[in-house]
Amino acid sequence: MARSAIPPHLLKQLERIEPGAHFSGKLPQVFSSSGKSYYAKCGSPREIEQYVGEAESLKAMGSCRSWSSPFFNGEETESSEGSPFFVSEYREITPLTERTGAILGRRLATEMHRYTSSKGYGFDVPTFCGATRLRNGCVSTHSYGILLSTLTERRKYSELCRKGQDVRTRRVFPLTLFVGAQAYYCRVIPALLGPLQIKPVLLHGDLWSGNTGTDATTGEPVIFDPSSLYGHNEADLAIGRMFGGIPSSFFETYHQHMPKTEPAEQYDLRGDLYELFHYLNHTVLFGGGYADSALRKMEKLLRVYS
Repeated sequence: MARSAIPPHLLKQLERIEPGAHFSGKLPQVFSSSGKSYYAKCGSPREIEQYVGEAESLKAMGSCRSWSSPFFNGEETESSEGSPFFVSEYREITPLTERTGAILGRRLATEMHRYTSSKGYGFDVPTFCGATRLRNGCVSTHSYGILLSTLTERRKYSELCRKGQDVRTRRVFPLTLFVGAQAYYCRVIPALLGPLQIKPVLLHGDLWSGNTGTDATTGEPVIFDPSSLYGHNEADLAIGRMFGGIPSSFFETYHQHMPKTEPAEQYDLRGDLYELFHYLNHTVLFGGGYADSALRKMEKLLRVYS
């Protein structure tokens, strides 16, 4: 592929990484004359925050010393033309296996989820779970409030209400109980999260099977495409349970090294609460049956804490 196939502002960044090298290829894979290859992508000016959030998340993950994630090359994520870009090493990635799932569970528990914040919950910059911008910032209260308040921004509250009426039960989606500082804020969240003794740790934030894998060269697990924040470690396990694809060895090994938060008997209910955010977010993004799944989770928790 001709050199000109690579956008000029991205080519300049690659030349800073490897002075004197020649580059070819077509995004997202770029080849260097040195034999290295890179994963690269470019965005529009309106996507700058999204690119910065991903880069800062990967940098934070890289601070966990031996943690294996695609390495972020370069300090910049915005060109002089105002268009963001992202460059990392390129890896051939295959699905997790029982072996690599167990390694991933151990390393998440003993490395990344031991990395605490001195600033409290949240994150220094906005990050994105899918297309949803998370209202981060460093706060003293539980990170779940950050996630919930996100869904009330940019007309997402009314969008949830509209899509929530499409569920096959034809009941009105009881979101006012959730975001209106009423049932959930007053009953469920204080009951489940209030008594917990938590040190906020670094979370991946979107740890489903599509953001995990096995490096085909090294045979080691990798994680990527994060939406990081500092919060309760159990929140990082929620979306992986929802959609499958992550081996059971991951969860089993994780809890061998990271015991369930006390009271352990409420672990499954806390899991329902953390999964609920992702079901609500998917209702915003995709509609369909996600609203029905969210409704069932909400009603279950409200029955328990009626």
